[in-house]
Amino acid sequence: MNSSSEKTKMTKTGVVFFCALICCFLWGSAFPCIKIGYSLFSIGASDSTSQIVFAGMRFTLAGILVILFGSLLQGKWLRPAKKNLLMVGKLSMVQTVGQYIFFYIGLAHTTGVKSSIIGASNVFLSIVVAVAVFHMEKLSVKKVLGCLVGFAGVVLINVSGGSLDMNLSFLGEGFIFLSAVSYAFSSALIKRYSQEENPVTLSGYQFLCGGILLTGFGLAMGGRVHVGAVSASGWLLLLYMGFISAAAYTLWGILLKYNPVARVAVFGFMNPVFGVLLSAIFLGESGQAFGLAGVAALLLVCAGIMIVNGPAGEAKVQEPEGVAER
Repeated sequence: MNSSSEKTKMTKTGVVFFCALICCFLWGSAFPCIKIGYSLFSIGASDSTSQIVFAGMRFTLAGILVILFGSLLQGKWLRPAKKNLLMVGKLSMVQTVGQYIFFYIGLAHTTGVKSSIIGASNVFLSIVVAVAVFHMEKLSVKKVLGCLVGFAGVVLINVSGGSLDMNLSFLGEGFIFLSAVSYAFSSALIKRYSQEENPVTLSGYQFLCGGILLTGFGLAMGGRVHVGAVSASGWLLLLYMGFISAAAYTLWGILLKYNPVARVAVFGFMNPVFGVLLSAIFLGESGQAFGLAGVAALLLVCAGIMIVNGPAGEAKVQEPEGVAER
């Protein structure tokens, strides 16, 4: 498929909806998988350094999977151009290393409810960064309204299952917010860099580099994963989690290449919704998922997505500033 026909296909509303929801479903399935993985790898709920090692293993595997399967599909070994190696380095530091170091340390110092709500701010932040920092698109009333409605759904599905206090700390809630900021910058960088480098190549090598760095950081901070004691089911779960990252981030990167950041990012509100629903199925945590609040939250998130992507508010696809000159 040539670049022009791929762009035409990947900007169709139905294709964007379908692909983005696949990504969000895969990411949502990571919520229960991570909890199960900690049990299978004997990692404590508050052992953030070992969790970082576990994440590094997952992303290293994801990078290997992307590079291998991408190379097989394209009939040649995928490798970034020498001039684009700095792009890979920047992206791995922002998307994989920065985002997840902040996330796991922050998660160890705050509650899951507040982490999910603050983490959902990455949708707003992605749009703000694309608009104010990289000047890729313009802010509109529909984008703001859609984000507010979708964010209300995320808040609703999280607070319905427990209390939400206002105690804040920099090491907890502050680090979760910095993780969201890292995600926002990575979204804009993926869009910009994918104009010059294959998004599959970018995804594979940034995961590989970022995963190795994450593993090294976690080990240096005292984290440990006793691989010899892990069962076959544990390794299969890790393989699936590597697949989640490999497939979802690569597909997400392709969507970002051809669509405005706001049009794609707003689907991120579905991640915690899928997470709660799948946790109810696989972990028995059904309190939040199947009640009235869960249904209302899903409707709010869907409404937010429709506001941003609806016929009247559908953003025009435009290239980031500066791309045409390069």
